[in-house]
Amino acid sequence: MIKTAVSKGFSIYKKLPKQGKASFWFLMCSFLQKGMSMITTPIFTRIMSTEDYGQLGGYYSWSSIIGSIVCLNLFAGVYTQGLVKFEEDKYRYSSSLQGLCLTLTLAWSVVYFIAREFWNNLFTLTTSQMVAMLITVWLSASFSFWSVEQRVEMTYTKLVVIIMAASVLQPLVSIIFVLHNDDKVMARIMGGLVVEIVLYAWTFFAQLFKGKKLISKKYWIYALSFNIPLLPHYLSGSVLNTSDRIMISRIIGDSQAGIYTLAYSVSLIMMIFNNALIQTIEPWIYQKIKDKKVKDLSKVAYPAFIMVAIINVLLIIVAPEVIAIFAPPTYREGIWIIPSVALSVFFQFLYSFFATFEFYYEKTVYITCATMGGALLNIILNLVFIKSYGYIAAGYTTLFSYIVYAAFHYFAMQKICKLYMDGVKPYSLKIIIAIGGLSILVGLSVMFLYELTIVRYMILFAVVILCIWQRKTIASYFKIMLSYKKQTS
Repeated sequence: MIKTAVSKGFSIYKKLPKQGKASFWFLMCSFLQKGMSMITTPIFTRIMSTEDYGQLGGYYSWSSIIGSIVCLNLFAGVYTQGLVKFEEDKYRYSSSLQGLCLTLTLAWSVVYFIAREFWNNLFTLTTSQMVAMLITVWLSASFSFWSVEQRVEMTYTKLVVIIMAASVLQPLVSIIFVLHNDDKVMARIMGGLVVEIVLYAWTFFAQLFKGKKLISKKYWIYALSFNIPLLPHYLSGSVLNTSDRIMISRIIGDSQAGIYTLAYSVSLIMMIFNNALIQTIEPWIYQKIKDKKVKDLSKVAYPAFIMVAIINVLLIIVAPEVIAIFAPPTYREGIWIIPSVALSVFFQFLYSFFATFEFYYEKTVYITCATMGGALLNIILNLVFIKSYGYIAAGYTTLFSYIVYAAFHYFAMQKICKLYMDGVKPYSLKIIIAIGGLSILVGLSVMFLYELTIVRYMILFAVVILCIWQRKTIASYFKIMLSYKKQTS
């Protein structure tokens, strides 16, 4: 039976077009990357103290923010757009952007070394950590340029091999380094960096040799003029996602930041499912917007909202057991963080359905204002509530910030619909509030049952029975989503 299923699956795969095979492998790579990260987390939490884990979380948080500033996310939308716009000269375009990214990294490195002590104190990082970060930022950007080029050209074999190798080798080498060094934080950083040097560095030279152009005034001006206005958006997005961990470390301590980082990472498990779901639905949403048939969106959106809400609530129900699997008892306080952060993941998913309207009609001002507003709100709330109520409050400030963030995008969507679609309302605000409100009510109520294991398992059993009972309805929703995917492929 298993052999027949495998044979049937392989037969279906062989019939897929090149684009379909590429999409399949890119999705598999995404799951492998996230899966390996989750699998190795229990190992790192047991060979690193909560304080070490908190310092590591602070390093990665600053890396996300500094990376947006140093390389301006040049490998994102502007690069993909340029590969299409300058298709006849795409290799020179690619090598010149690699040159621009290297130049920016070197320039910021000079800025760092001129006032090294100032920056070290500001970021609470050592010189070796900062140097490792700058090298990592450049290597990641170089690989991203090459990776995007491979995706556009649908030449996925080398990319898949490198991603898979990195997914396995980075945690493996890092574990070896951590076990044999006293400075656990730097050992973890160096483990990842060594693998990146071996697997990523050559991509810079590969594109440089093909394009043979390190400096291009035309392409540099094009890329900078496109991405510099988007810097507030990229930077605010990084701040919104990472500021809580940095502020907990500063206000309370690295140990508490470590517990929060672990709980936050566990809560983001659902992002794997959410991202896969939105990537399936998003092309169809754009098509409906283009055809001005946005009334059809709710047929898929509401079931998707309910599905994601239920899955996030299930994670909240089993939070004590999940934390016990991922970390030793010293991290147990993290169970009180999972509910608020898991619910914020739901609102991150929610906003994607509204923001597509802004991206389609290129209302970048709305997007930037929303991201900056959410980041600023999160920082202000963290300053007030972390000091007063401790690091667990950061989860609730994150939840509230994402609720406001989603609300802003909803009303921006409504404004766009008035301008371009005769005021048609794609979604009912009452239904969205009902789904979101019920999710919050149930998710936060479950916390009072964390010490009542039997009661929680009875609820979990009831939910599973309900899903089995309604399996045909659930299956029909998946069929609808897959059929919409086929319509846009």
